[in-house]
Amino acid sequence: MGYELRAHTADIAVEATASTRGGLFAALADGLAAAMCESTPAGGDRFAIDCRAESLEALCYEYLDQLIYERDVRLVLPVDNEAHVTDADDEWTLTASARGVPLSEVDAREVKAVTYSEMVVDRRGDEWYGYVVFDV
Repeated sequence: MGYELRAHTADIAVEATASTRGGLFAALADGLAAAMCESTPAGGDRFAIDCRAESLEALCYEYLDQLIYERDVRLVLPVDNEAHVTDADDEWTLTASARGVPLSEVDAREVKAVTYSEMVVDRRGDEWYGYVVFDV
């Protein structure tokens, strides 16, 4: 379980696996943080994130896009991500939280956006697999 950063032309990709959908989303979010910064200090306050979408891929996009938005608005690097994903009535829901490390305390490179390009969110055997490309 976990994530790996993958080179992707001028962009960067995150590939992750986990035993649960929520674990996968959290691992992809941790990969996003790693794409922006090599190490993070302790500290920072946790904040909540809630998203809804019509598919798992759309939910993944909305969640990661929301983390980038939170970075830009709160001026924090979202790390130590936790997520729970459920589906009901043809709608996927994510309830998550992250620890926001102030950007002033890290040397972070900018990730501009999450993309749908080559995105995969899939059940493979006993685990969940995800692949997401970020525009840098």
